[in-house]
Amino acid sequence: MRIRVHLKIFIFILIFLLTNQIKIYGILMLFALIHEMGHMLVGILLGFKPSKLEIMPYGVCVGFDIKCEDYNKKIKNGNMLAIKKLIIALAGPLTNLIIIIISLIANIRFFGIERELVIYSNILIGIFNLIPIYPLDGARVIKNILHIALGLPNSYEYTNQISKITICILTGICSIAILYIKNVAILLILGYLWYLVIVEDRKYNRKKEIYEKINI
Repeated sequence: MRIRVHLKIFIFILIFLLTNQIKIYGILMLFALIHEMGHMLVGILLGFKPSKLEIMPYGVCVGFDIKCEDYNKKIKNGNMLAIKKLIIALAGPLTNLIIIIISLIANIRFFGIERELVIYSNILIGIFNLIPIYPLDGARVIKNILHIALGLPNSYEYTNQISKITICILTGICSIAILYIKNVAILLILGYLWYLVIVEDRKYNRKKEIYEKINI
């Protein structure tokens, strides 16, 4: 498995140092890693092989391999593959929920971190990842449900539209929040979400061109 660290993480560290928020950033990154380990564990249990682990300024991402010899078989069993991907997408937020429940019931200090910070961090990570913007977990869940119900091309189209609508709504909400809270972290997160939407929209348009050529 390849491990890659994005250099932009050092820019984020500097920003959070200057704004005296480095402690919460470090805690969020720690539980983001645990969140991703939840995805990885469930993926392995479902028969996928982890191919990469990327440590980015805004979290951690694990990727899985699909063997070339299995590709046609996976297409024939597309719905089963979508169900497995759906389960993997839910595993991350479920991991955060389990940590929250354990903290509330057993009063355990994870890594010596105050219980309130553990709960707060995992709530933030869980909610953030459930935002319906691809490739966050929320959009992955929607995409795989649409894949099962409407087919793969429609799942790409509707997920892309949902991502665009969501980022517009969030921009309005975050603009108001920034005025009142004046927290640079909100601006960074919003900028990252816009980046995701733009990148995924370009990928979708390329896939759409391929489907249109196939159907000609």
